[in-house]
Amino acid sequence: MKHHDAALDHGACLWPQWKVSPRVRAFVTTRAGGVSAAPFDDGAGEGGLNLGFSTGDAPEAVAENRRRALALTPSRHAAWLEQVHGAQVEDAHAVVNRLVFGERSRADASVTDRAGVVCVVMTADCLPVLFCDDAGRAVGAAHAGWRGLAGGVIERTAERVATLAGVSPARLNATLGPAIGPSAFEVGEDVLDAFASAAPAARRDATTAAFRPAGGTPAKYFADIYALARLRLAELGVDDGRIDGGTHCTVTEQTRFYSYRRDRVTGRMAAMIWLAD
Repeated sequence: MKHHDAALDHGACLWPQWKVSPRVRAFVTTRAGGVSAAPFDDGAGEGGLNLGFSTGDAPEAVAENRRRALALTPSRHAAWLEQVHGAQVEDAHAVVNRLVFGERSRADASVTDRAGVVCVVMTADCLPVLFCDDAGRAVGAAHAGWRGLAGGVIERTAERVATLAGVSPARLNATLGPAIGPSAFEVGEDVLDAFASAAPAARRDATTAAFRPAGGTPAKYFADIYALARLRLAELGVDDGRIDGGTHCTVTEQTRFYSYRRDRVTGRMAAMIWLAD
């Protein structure tokens, strides 16, 4: 597969619209700009940018797609995680070092204060959340499926980034990448209960308001994962003006994003963040 002279167009990615230090660099890939064939293509019959090796896609295609994505960063390596829908946070530099020796890190977030170290999470409906402080002293990336979100992955990642940056979590900025939208995320009562039981009493009503009944189906709801994430960030003191994104739906925007719930056999997108020198 001879594609190594090809580059990923900047327009194939989403870029955070936040006012922070230029040291902070970040983007989220879409399904466009790669070499993967159907069902991992771009939704229009052209090559797709599937970044997940565990999807069933051709390994050489995924390797080329990762090369294209990483060409937008200062490194040939990133802190690729073995995501487990939990709340474990790792040091990104340590993750990269383990990968050199073929060791995987089972976690759903990574953080760093080192220039050139790329934090990354992969998604195909779950919510990617990117963090940084205003001055660009530290960054982090979290994979927030509903289990990880209910289990505190946002809080744990934010606290680690804040500690590295020497600020309070309230002084962080966050970008909510593309995830399953509130009109497509149908869940059971167990998911509502998981969030309601973990919410402080003062925010329990707001938490349950993020779930609306699913058209008369008993014990079924449509969940707003973006609203749930914003509530968690608010509990940390993060003002809504410091939160970017949260407007896409991976399920309904079929030609732009991969979606496991929509297609089952599908690719993975990536949210990447790092500090420039």
